[in-house]
Amino acid sequence: MMTKEELNNIVEPLLLWFHQNARKLPWREQPLPYYVWVSEIMLQQTRVEAVKPFFARFIEALPDLRALASCPEDRLLKLWEGLGYYNRVRNMQKAAVRVTEEYGGKLPADYQELKKLPGIGSYTAGAIASIAYGIPAPAVDGNVLRVLSRITESEADISRQSVKADFEERVMEIIPRTCPGTFNQALMELGATVCLPNGQPECGRCPAAEWCLARIHGRTGELPKKSGAKKRRIEEKTVLVIRDGLHTVIRRRPPKGLLAGLYELPNLEGHLSKEELLCYLKQEQIPAVRILPLPEARHIFSHVEWHMTGYLILTEELEALHSPFLIVEPERTEADYPIPAAFAAYAGYLQIRLGQEKYRNSEEK
Repeated sequence: MMTKEELNNIVEPLLLWFHQNARKLPWREQPLPYYVWVSEIMLQQTRVEAVKPFFARFIEALPDLRALASCPEDRLLKLWEGLGYYNRVRNMQKAAVRVTEEYGGKLPADYQELKKLPGIGSYTAGAIASIAYGIPAPAVDGNVLRVLSRITESEADISRQSVKADFEERVMEIIPRTCPGTFNQALMELGATVCLPNGQPECGRCPAAEWCLARIHGRTGELPKKSGAKKRRIEEKTVLVIRDGLHTVIRRRPPKGLLAGLYELPNLEGHLSKEELLCYLKQEQIPAVRILPLPEARHIFSHVEWHMTGYLILTEELEALHSPFLIVEPERTEADYPIPAAFAAYAGYLQIRLGQEKYRNSEEK
């Protein structure tokens, strides 16, 4: 096993490399505790470039912790639309309420206290403590686990919590007390831009290459070790885009379960034939003038995969449609109702864009 002294060799070269190569990111320009927190939650399983417009809009709408605490849920979920994992932003609001009530509206400058807040684990607490408050605390995410596994040539399974805890201890042994936030960001940046996954690290650009045991022994393609993910459950859906001349139909999902409390295009279990669809429309008293089949689409969640087909259903009049359906103008769904990106493949038939696609289009204009 690599000793503390040997691992410590990477500190100065890594800091120098980071000062010369760090990407300019909006949350780095002004590392306020609130900004660090919002950005780190958004960056979980989302690329940096994709997060930038979300971060800008979120901060503009909710500039501080008190604004987050008091934001209506539909507005909050709409701001998060396209990032997925909506419980993360719900937990952020729960934490914001608690911080407002118990800490005077300011995130505590204490690693252990931060970890007590809803949705804040050891990584996020370490990032806030070190980057915003200059407190020596580990911030070990997937990028850092990959970097350290390769440098130390660790055979340990990084999907295990005990292994992550071991690496957090190793970071604490070498983290500079004068610039802990910079060091943590340097490790993250190295994993995000140089020590890439899937056996594709760019060792020629790595400031730690001289001491990396995986590089020396030709094992970068083997490390880190990680147990296989569970196979996703496949669910088949039939998505309905129902329109008259001015309106469309959406409905709210149940308050618990996948995509809880969000809005959606009406959908049915299984892939329905046109005859089965006609029976459903008759049951729901939806007078279809024309029915057009729509292309198939897929959406992947962490443990579930939706295989979707769809129909465009044109009607003359929607105003009499009963609950649980909501009859709205398509533009309002884009502006006011949080609809998950799972339905993005069918949003174009309403001439709207959802989530990341919407922001990407607006950036191009």
